Amino acid sequence: MRIPRRALAAAVVLATALPLSACGSPSGAGSSDASGKVEGEITFQTWNLQANFKDYFNGLIAQFEKSHPGTEVKWVDRPAEGYADKISADAAGGTLPDVVNVSPDLVAPLAKAGLALDLDKAAPEYKKDYLEGAWASHRIPGMEGTYAFPWYLNTGPLFYNKRLFQEAGLDAAKPPKTYDEVFASGLTMADKSKGKIATLANVPTIEDFGRYGVELMNKQGTGFAFNDAKGVELLTHYKELYDAKALDPQALTATPESSGKKFLTEAVAMNPGSALDLGNFKKQAPSLYKNIGITDQISSTGHANMYVMGVMVNSRTKQKPAAVAFAHFVTDATRQMEFARKVAIFPSTAGSLDDPYFTKEDGTDETRVRIAAAKSLKTAVNYTPVLFSEQMKTALRNEVAKALQGKESPKEALDNAVKACDRLLQQS
Repeated sequence: MRIPRRALAAAVVLATALPLSACGSPSGAGSSDASGKVEGEITFQTWNLQANFKDYFNGLIAQFEKSHPGTEVKWVDRPAEGYADKISADAAGGTLPDVVNVSPDLVAPLAKAGLALDLDKAAPEYKKDYLEGAWASHRIPGMEGTYAFPWYLNTGPLFYNKRLFQEAGLDAAKPPKTYDEVFASGLTMADKSKGKIATLANVPTIEDFGRYGVELMNKQGTGFAFNDAKGVELLTHYKELYDAKALDPQALTATPESSGKKFLTEAVAMNPGSALDLGNFKKQAPSLYKNIGITDQISSTGHANMYVMGVMVNSRTKQKPAAVAFAHFVTDATRQMEFARKVAIFPSTAGSLDDPYFTKEDGTDETRVRIAAAKSLKTAVNYTPVLFSEQMKTALRNEVAKALQGKESPKEALDNAVKACDRLLQQS
């Protein structure tokens, strides 16, 4: 039940986390004092945004420079592929831009290396401007401080195929609301279809364990803890689904894209997504669109999962007042609302989600999804630990596969996954 990490229609692809060894030493961090006149030249780096949003960012920069005479913002945009490697190389070479578009997993090693400015010290007055969960998303376990302004958010609903539910004798007007209901519906559908229709197409990921209520890390941020009784319980349920063919047999190697295609061809009954998907359903699969059901993310914690992008200030910038002012300007309520109207993302600023754009129905499914997502984001959290690297995601996925195939018990698999992730954490 993983929501694809599609923060932008322009295909922002989150890359691997930076190796700490590439980032230098914390002792080299600059002062947190950001007071002083806003002036000078700064460089602003974004992540695969220029092709689709050139006019928006050029206009934003022009507004800032007009409001702050004596400033000049140089904008550079990097492609999605190799973005993390580029940041790592810049960090190692001392050429990191003044203001950088990051995700929490990318800011973590920079913060540990002393290259990300602590906003709790440098700009505490801005904390109130953002949603609490969004501001907290760029905190690092084991460290004090917040290391990036939250920028745009995303989340999404769970889509389901009403026709497939009805054919299995399930009430399509009452989709599953809890994990237990999802598991029960999956087993029923597999039984009724003689294993031809799976309910889910993805194995559980770290965010699924988080939404199930599993404690993912210890409080100190020094080790992982998702192999507890609740974690084992979740993986055991997925093993039952897999054995009953209620989990698609290709789930072990599935990507969000391949899972989406399974749902599109009506071979899978449920799939996470976003408002962007509705247009694709209407165009590519009219029969599916006619039978599409929309429900909330499944969560045992009462909080949906959020994906968040941020804007970090280089702690060693020579123009700290200008860099902080610009990073806040990019992410303030006015600019975030302007951006949200151009693409299916959501602002992280306090109060913005109460705008009629996110609350007023107009009868369309797209608006219905946008309103539901906006409501859930007010209390959503980023379940993926900021220290959980791509290598760790692979380690967990490999062990989950072994459990589903019966090569290891769910407990053994999660114990091994935690050991592998702890080892990677210590190596970083």
